Amino acid sequence: MKRITFTLLALLLSAGAHAAGAIAVDDDEGEDEPGYGFVTGAANRDEAGRKALQECRKSGNDNCKVVARFDTCGAYAASKKYYGVGWGNTKAKAIDMALENCRGKCKVHVAECE
Repeated sequence: MKRITFTLLALLLSAGAHAAGAIAVDDDEGEDEPGYGFVTGAANRDEAGRKALQECRKSGNDNCKVVARFDTCGAYAASKKYYGVGWGNTKAKAIDMALENCRGKCKVHVAECE
């Protein structure tokens, strides 16, 4: 059984810097909820995607892919068979989108804003 550890990487922002976030997911069906990597505070969306992939893989997942990049708020929700990601201007909007994309069958694992 695949070992899944949920992690959150929060990077410090320098004053006035633009920051980005990303979510990477290993959505292979199995006994556990999909593994993920969630990053905020990256210098740009590309860096955020690379770091989210690293976090996902560091948690013991082999088939990670970036499923969302965002500049404001992001959220990740999952169950054993479904996952959903969301983004928006507020944490509430990101959460609502993640749950909607998950067909309401998930719980929110992480939601953060820049």
